[in-house]
Amino acid sequence: MKKQQPQISEERILEASWELLGEEDIEKFSMRRLADRLGIQAPSLYWYFKSKQNLYQRLANHVSKMIVEEFHSKGDWKEQLTELAVTIRSVLSRYPCSTQLMMMTLPHEPDIIRFTNLMLLCVESTPLEQAEKMQVVTTLVNYVFYFVLDDYQHERNVSAILKDQGAAPGEEMIRLLDSMSEKDAGLFRRMFTNGLFELMGTDGAFEFGLKLILLGIEQVIKEQEK
Repeated sequence: MKKQQPQISEERILEASWELLGEEDIEKFSMRRLADRLGIQAPSLYWYFKSKQNLYQRLANHVSKMIVEEFHSKGDWKEQLTELAVTIRSVLSRYPCSTQLMMMTLPHEPDIIRFTNLMLLCVESTPLEQAEKMQVVTTLVNYVFYFVLDDYQHERNVSAILKDQGAAPGEEMIRLLDSMSEKDAGLFRRMFTNGLFELMGTDGAFEFGLKLILLGIEQVIKEQEK
């Protein structure tokens, strides 16, 4: 009896891609690994996606679509940018490696364009020049991207240290700081000992960074109105 071929579709390929990215990270992602996950030969994938980059584009487009659908804010430009940043962070945190995908792709998909247009609409009411508005949304989205990516990388680093050394990275850090002079590491040591570095990646840290950006934009507007 002839073995039945697995049923695949574009939707199933995207779903399997997210699964694989969640397990092995983007550095190990390949069309061959994806094909193995789906139980098919790698060339079959190219009927649906002409290249790995094309697949990445579609995954980034899906993330952009989720952001557009989940963003609901009708306040002033500051309230809109705040809600937008929170929404972007929330969506990126749910899809593995989505930040890297967004940074690795061009806006050549409809929902990526809608996402970019949505960001620009949030600041359209400000008196800033068009080029400045673009800079505002670029700064905001880069902040969110970096925040999520830094948190993701930190978790990977901690896991790697635990696996290699069998001890929490904090213990190694304390030993290192104790071996350094007050001049070279005094302030850093006190902040580390007081647990201030544990605030990194928290909601409070995210909100404070966002506040700095919004205050900066507001200051630029005030200076231009003088």
